[in-house]
Amino acid sequence: MFKDHPKGLLAAALANMGERFGFYTMMAILVLFLQAKFGLNGKDAGLIYSVFYFSIYILAFVGGLIADKTKNYKGTILTGLVIMALGYLMIAIPTPTPVTNQALFLTITCVGLFTIAFGNGLFKGNLQALVGQMYDNETYGKMRDSGFSLFYMFINVGAIFAPMAAIAVRNWWLSVCGFAYNADLPALCHNYLGNTITPEATETFTQLAATVSGGPVSDLTSFANNYLNAFSTGFHYAFGVAIFAMLISLVIYIINKKRFPDPSKKEVKKSDTAAIIEMDATEVRQRILALFAVFGVVIFFWFSFHQNGLTLTFFAKEYTELSLFGMSISAELFQSLNPIFVVALTPLVMAIFAWQRKRGSEPSTPKKIAIGMGIAAFAYIVMALGSYLADLPLHKDIVEAGTSHVKVTPMLLMITYFILTVAELYISPLGISFVSKVAPPKYQGIMQGGWLGATAIGNQLLFIGAILYEAIPIWMTWTVFVVACLISMCTMLVMLKWLEKIAK
Repeated sequence: MFKDHPKGLLAAALANMGERFGFYTMMAILVLFLQAKFGLNGKDAGLIYSVFYFSIYILAFVGGLIADKTKNYKGTILTGLVIMALGYLMIAIPTPTPVTNQALFLTITCVGLFTIAFGNGLFKGNLQALVGQMYDNETYGKMRDSGFSLFYMFINVGAIFAPMAAIAVRNWWLSVCGFAYNADLPALCHNYLGNTITPEATETFTQLAATVSGGPVSDLTSFANNYLNAFSTGFHYAFGVAIFAMLISLVIYIINKKRFPDPSKKEVKKSDTAAIIEMDATEVRQRILALFAVFGVVIFFWFSFHQNGLTLTFFAKEYTELSLFGMSISAELFQSLNPIFVVALTPLVMAIFAWQRKRGSEPSTPKKIAIGMGIAAFAYIVMALGSYLADLPLHKDIVEAGTSHVKVTPMLLMITYFILTVAELYISPLGISFVSKVAPPKYQGIMQGGWLGATAIGNQLLFIGAILYEAIPIWMTWTVFVVACLISMCTMLVMLKWLEKIAK
């Protein structure tokens, strides 16, 4: 699989696995943690979630700028790993729940999240720039798209186990405390303690409390306090697991650091001298304009795709039957599907590209990105149709009843994640490849940061999904994402010939 690729590719991917582990830990449990810990509604938890993911990607732009200015790419990457680990440590330390001072403890949590985001910003884009340089020669140049696909596949190996580890740790701690897992209970506990629970929801709460406790509960107030504390503490410990993943990546990176290329030395390579001389100010300007055009388009894709950690997670918790083949499952487990599909489907997608390349019919990278956006639109069409046909209740009706009395099969989310992953494989690794190919040599780090900055803007818009989720019929929420992805696809197709010309 790595036969025609540079030797440093696998080592770089393994060094990135810790970051992916932490990223998917957050994807799986962050909004659920915020709701269980602080009793936040979906809109408020979604706002924090969207700001966090905005910060992760916008700070990658800052990290690229720092690396480009200091010419210390490797040191910047190393610093980012260490800072990320410190951020996870800050939110891994358990504090009592329900919190005695919500403003204080929520601020501490947000500072920890910002620390993670800053470390990620120093790390992510610069490592991608490093990988891009591995393909900046005639030997490996034609394998650039395949190389980034392989890189993307292997970094997602760590992501597969992150939600599973988080679930295992959280459920283990619930068991230690004498409880079982139930997705509806944290919200019911907060509503009961806050005296905002309806009589119908109180009945549901009483039944679920007895179920997870192994018998009738006489003191619901004590149960609510104890269950919330156990549930949230389990999440704190789950964040702690990410620290060990970071340390593994740190060791791998330090061992291989000297073997990696250095983007700061790219301009002085003899093999690159001619290309740099030929790249005048006009060409540099055209390349940057092309990149920013693509950045603008993919905002709509990321606004839709990264709903997997927000509204799709809410959907898993509230509208999905958490049982599969007779076994109970957790809402967070669905976040393992995306990295599993990435690892499983990447060889197939690469084989399709190789077959097309052999026939001389392989789509250009911009066309692949446009195709991916169309596939993402189809994924949300599936969600919209499934939700409409099931006649799911409004979110406010769920709150009043304590749970949804209509739940869909988990297969709906499984199929959606499958389709979204195919779309991702046509966009994310190939977008990174496109940036590394088109970016002028002296702007490699900052342009990789620009790609991540576009992702940041899309992530900042995520909270709109949380607002729609609680305000309108759920099938209409998914339809908004269908439209966003179709707009992205059509805009990309309009610019296709120009982008293909720039990329030659």
